This record gives sequence, structure tokens and C-alpha cells, in this order.
Amino acid sequence: MSEVWDFSGEPVGLDGSSAATTLVEGSSFCISAASGDVQPGAATGLFVRDTRILSEWVLEVDGAPVEPLSVMVRDPFHAVFVTRARPRPGAADSTLLVVRERVIGDGMRETLRLRNLGRETSVVTLELRAGADFANLFEVKEGRVRPHHGISVHAHPDLLELRQDRSGRSRSVLVAPREDGTMPPRVRPGILVWQAVVPARGEWTCDLAVEPTLDGESLQLREHDEDAGRYARARRRAGEWRAGSPVVHTRHSGLARTLARSVEDLGALRIDDPEHPERVTVAAGAPWFMALFGRDSILSSWMTLPIDTRLALGTLQALADQQGTRVDPVTEEEPGRILHEVRFGDSEPVPGEPEIYYGSVDATPLFVMLLGELRRWGIEPAAVDALLPAADRALEWISRFGDRDGDGFVEYQRATDRGLRNQGWKDSFDGVNFADGRLAEAPIALCEVQGYVYSAYLARAHFAREAGDEELRAHWAGRAAELRAAFNEQLWLPDRGWFAVGLDRDKRPIDALASNMGHCLWTGIVDEDKAQAVAAHLLGEDLFSGWGVRTLGASMGAYNPLSYHNGSVWPHDNAIIAAGLARYGFVDEAQRIAEGVLAAADAFGGRLPELFCGFARSDFRDPVPFPTSCSPQAWASATPLHLLRSMLRFSPGVPHGTVHLAPIVPAPFLPLRLDNVALGGSRVSLEVTRDGFVVVGLPEGVALVREPRRTETDLFD
Repeated sequence: MSEVWDFSGEPVGLDGSSAATTLVEGSSFCISAASGDVQPGAATGLFVRDTRILSEWVLEVDGAPVEPLSVMVRDPFHAVFVTRARPRPGAADSTLLVVRERVIGDGMRETLRLRNLGRETSVVTLELRAGADFANLFEVKEGRVRPHHGISVHAHPDLLELRQDRSGRSRSVLVAPREDGTMPPRVRPGILVWQAVVPARGEWTCDLAVEPTLDGESLQLREHDEDAGRYARARRRAGEWRAGSPVVHTRHSGLARTLARSVEDLGALRIDDPEHPERVTVAAGAPWFMALFGRDSILSSWMTLPIDTRLALGTLQALADQQGTRVDPVTEEEPGRILHEVRFGDSEPVPGEPEIYYGSVDATPLFVMLLGELRRWGIEPAAVDALLPAADRALEWISRFGDRDGDGFVEYQRATDRGLRNQGWKDSFDGVNFADGRLAEAPIALCEVQGYVYSAYLARAHFAREAGDEELRAHWAGRAAELRAAFNEQLWLPDRGWFAVGLDRDKRPIDALASNMGHCLWTGIVDEDKAQAVAAHLLGEDLFSGWGVRTLGASMGAYNPLSYHNGSVWPHDNAIIAAGLARYGFVDEAQRIAEGVLAAADAFGGRLPELFCGFARSDFRDPVPFPTSCSPQAWASATPLHLLRSMLRFSPGVPHGTVHLAPIVPAPFLPLRLDNVALGGSRVSLEVTRDGFVVVGLPEGVALVREPRRTETDLFD
């Protein structure tokens, strides 16, 4: 295991340019400049299975780089880069348009098209430099790429081969022009050279294929449409995703654009499992987290339930397959533990094999929570039941390993100096601190984690009640009640009026005012007599920026609106907080968050980034971007969907024959109609106006309850 797990949680920038273009398909992605070039030495390239297989891809015309004009992203995996050749000496303008059409998957297809806009035939020297450093994604992300050994470049008559031999295995990238009648290029080490003759008002075209291999076997698992030169399966997947997604009708153009962008991005972030073709999971985000994560994938697929319930089921199935079975301090694997992330890279001894790291304190209870939510949505009962043994192993981990000292709370502490110091969602090294700015020392029991555990206990109690096992129901309901009582007694700060971020190694409350306690409303662990104060602080000037709730209050010692976790605004954090406020009946507060975040989305062109700076809305006209934010990012993309669900107060209970619906949609978004919402094997339509709402297409035997679902206290009886 390499040192890849020892990072702060904050990614580095790309190359200082805001013009970078990211294309995504499955777990592959490509980052390039607006010209389509991948310059060596930058945090750009083509990545397949967490390895950079192209670190250089630079096009020159007559010895000069092309000038970018426009980038047209046709699909998340498909873009057209419109550029021009520089004017020739003595000419006022360029007459040569250079168009690069790129499609990615488990490799890349690129079509080079030269259009001569002049009145004379043009002879052009076209050079394409290609290089591969086979760097691990983490090396690139963190700006610490080192020279890799065993790399060679081979110029064959009809293709260029970039190769790495290491640890008894070989990886190659083959760059080959496709036969289309054009003059073949001269192939030299690291460069392809064409002498192109472009007729007046005419065109010259060449197609290129970039194919990765491992030990001589192609890694390109997707089908190709050879005539169109693009991945047919990727296009088909995108079409099926759009067809199966809800259709939103609203006069509010900003909301419509944001929801459409969210659906598109979430479709692009799906990952296929080659060993289980029927299973689809969701990656955490582009460009640096195109992999299965525990916490991120669970929460993202939870928020995406109204679009595709199969995504959540596939995510849980994939996580269950990799559930911990042994104790390994290096990877932090423990029996029953749900992983933090899966990576493919250059780990020893076998390049390209998956690396799994388990250093997450919240993925395991969230796993059980999501399984309970799938039951409420009526998703494939047999498939959900098949995951109950994994849920029981997760609960065993909570009791045996999560509760490190037997006090009833779940704590974290990394097992070695290579692990993440903080293992909740604020996983940067300084993400958990006291009001005066001092860093908290592990073991740490985070407040939101106790809420997740509480909800996991209740989910298991529900399963037991459905099975008619009263003894087991009483056991888990009792565990939940005990945890709730201890939580409200030990983490509540009566002199402050808010919940501590958590308890440190000495069981001292970590007294900072932070967004974490909003998650506790979502899970329902907060006592009713404390909820009003929590809501007031979440929407107070200290935390609420106008665009959303900050991760840390502005009066706190560690506050910095430019920080990753200490004053920034994270959309997914706000989606969870708004859901919690709506659950406890704080309608105005939930609406303010929804309107603020959706206004930020509109300002960002409809695509919410992973996070943005925490400056007050009165400081600047628009939200200030965070320079290294991932985009698209799964739980940010899912945020508008979850906000909409919270504003509808839509809560299914299909096994019990109910669905709760009590809309609190803000007036600017009305009237609102949603069609094609997946629920219990049916497709539901609902319409909300100022005068009320109607629902059509509920599954047979499911009745509408016109009030919000609130608590689970009936399980304690």
C-alpha cells in the first residue's frame, strides 16, 4: 500500500486556468485546455482506472499551437474544440479552422478536421505530440508526480506505442490513425506528423484511436460505433438515463436549468461494474474522485432516488461485496466496516489492481440507513433482504470497533500515520476544531455520526418489526433510545444553545458552532425542545451566508471563508440541513436554504460545484467559486433534487401502504409539476400550485398521507 491515503482532503488546482474542460464517462475522465491540448507538467490528462494514460496531447499546425475559439460539450463524454491556426506571415487573418472532436470511455477517439476557408489550396504540416507518464491519479492531484521507471516509446509503421514495464506486467497506450483514405502520418517517437493538403473551401479529416492495454489485452470494454467514431454504448446509456428521469415543468427558468444539469451530470458520474453488468454505482465526482466511495456514493445515490432507485441498490451491493472481513491497520479494514474509497493505480506489487481504503467513520452507519430507505421506497424486496446480513455485519462493526471505549458513542482514530486524521465528511486535517480554533484530538465522536448510528438502529428495528421479530425490534429500538438520550445530554451546550461538533479524546465537547448539527435534525436524534435553537443558529448570521449554511460560524477561531471545511458552503451539506429543518417543521428556515442554494446554482450556470466560498451574499453580487472544487460532483449535482424532495416533503412508506406529501415549495417556483418519478415499481406524477396539489399514479395499495413524516418514536413503545 502506498502513501496515497495520507492527504488533507483538499485537491490541488488544475493549471491555474478556469478554461479547463473535463469530460467524464464511467470512471474515465479527460481534463484539457480550451484548445483540447494536454500540456506536460500540468494537472491534466486522460485518466483510465485512476492512471494517467496521456500526460501530453498537443497539436501544432505549421510549428505553432492552435488558438482556441470555443468548446462545445455535446454530452458529458463528448466535446468539440473549435480552434484556428495562427495567421501565416503576411496574412491579416487565419483561413484555417482546426476542429477537434473528442469522445472518451475506456480510452479516447479524436477526429481532427481542417477546414480551409481560403481561396487557394493549403499545404499544412500537422504535428501531434503524445506522451504517457502512467502516474497515479493521487500523484497528479497533489502535484507530486515523480519520474516513473520502465517507460518506453515505440514508433511502429502504423501506430505510436507508449509503454511501461513494471513488476512483471506491462501497460501500453496505442495511438493509431484509423483508415479513412487520408495520407498516413509519419510516426516518430512521441510524435505523429501529417503533410495535409486541404483544398480551397475544402476539408481534411483524420480519426485517431487511443487504446489502453494491460499485458497486451485491451481495456476498452465499451462497444464502438466505428462509422460515427464515438462510443455507441455511452450515448445509449445517456439516452436511457434521460428517458428514465423525472420531467420537471416550471416557469422558473433557473430551477429548470439547474435540475436538467443535475440529471445530466449524475448520469455521467455513473460507473458500470464489469463483473455485474446489471449493477450501476455512482462515483464521487470529477475530476479527482471518479471512483466508488462509501459516504459520498451512499449520500449521492440517496439523494438521487427520485431519478433512479437502482443506483442506490447497486451502490449498496458493490459496497457489500467489499465489506471488511479482517483487521488491517494499513488499509484500516475491520470486519463489517464499509470502505471509504476504491482506487485503481500503480500500487505494488501489481499495477492496475484495486486499492481499497476503509478509513471512514460514517460510511458504515450510512450503509444501514440507506438500506432502510430503500425498503421505504419499495425497491426489489428480495434484493434489499439479501443485503440484511451485510447490514448486521455493519452494526456489529459499530458495536465492536466503532464504539472504541464502550460509552455508546462511535469514535474514530486513524490506525497509522498514513490514514486520514479526520474520518467524517469534513476530512481535511483541520476540519474539526474548537471555538477558539484549536484542533480536536482523536479519538473523536462526531455529533452527526451519532445521528447516523441512531438512524441505522431505527432502520434495523423497522426490518425486525416487518419480520415479526418483536425481541429484535425492541433491542434495536432500545439501543436507539439510549443513544438519543446520551446524545442530547452530553453533546448539548446549554450555555451556547447548540450541539457540540463532537467529543474529543478526553470526552470534552468540541464547542465550535458548525453545520454538523444540521445533519442531526435530518436523522431525528435531536430532542424537540432543542430543535428551535438549532434552527435559529443555522439560519443566523454566523452560519448562514445568504447562499447557504457555512461549514463553520464566522465568529469561530478557525473561520476562513476561503477554507475547504472551515467556513465554505457545501451544497450537499445544505441539502441535508434543509431536509432536517423540514422534518422538524421549520418551514421558513428550510425554504431560505433552498432558495439560497438554488440561487447560487443559477449563478454558477445551473451546475453546483462541490463547494464555494463562504462570503456573505452582501459582500459580492455572485457566490465566489472555490478554486479547486470538483465539478461535476455527485452530491453537489444531487443537491437540487434533494432540496426539491424536501420542499415537497415527499416520504414514501410503500411497505406500509403510505406516501407522505405536504409541499412547502417556495412561491417563486410555483406552479410545479413532476412526471415520471420512480416509486415502488410505478411512475408517479404530481403537481403543486398555490391552491394545493394532486398526485397521480401511486402504486396499487399505497395511499396518500397529506402531512409530513416526522419521528420514529412509535418504535420505542
